[in-house]
Amino acid sequence: MTDFQAFPTDRARLESEVECVFYRSGGPGGQHRNKTETAVRLVHRASGITVTASEHRSQAQNRELAWQRLIAALKKRNHRPRKRRPTRPTRASVKRRLHSKKLRGQRKEERRRPSTE
Repeated sequence: MTDFQAFPTDRARLESEVECVFYRSGGPGGQHRNKTETAVRLVHRASGITVTASEHRSQAQNRELAWQRLIAALKKRNHRPRKRRPTRPTRASVKRRLHSKKLRGQRKEERRRPSTE
């Protein structure tokens, strides 16, 4: 992933990059919800992320919720985990692991059917 591009997550800069679309949402809420365009869809073209919000009857509440979701998605996309530095197991942990394997083998040995020789 050498072509990593960090996307801005502050709302002031995002507002110029994001396309905001309002549309009618279905579901409960009666005539107010069915006749007004309260659902919000935000499209961030640079990253290809699209988020929607249509939970509330209020367009303003849905817009705020959509912005929160978009910023969270961009922060998740921007996150790069630290590169792992390889380490060797400690002598004590190797000893513990080998001891537990030996005990497990002994238990399995005891479960076997005795030989008839």
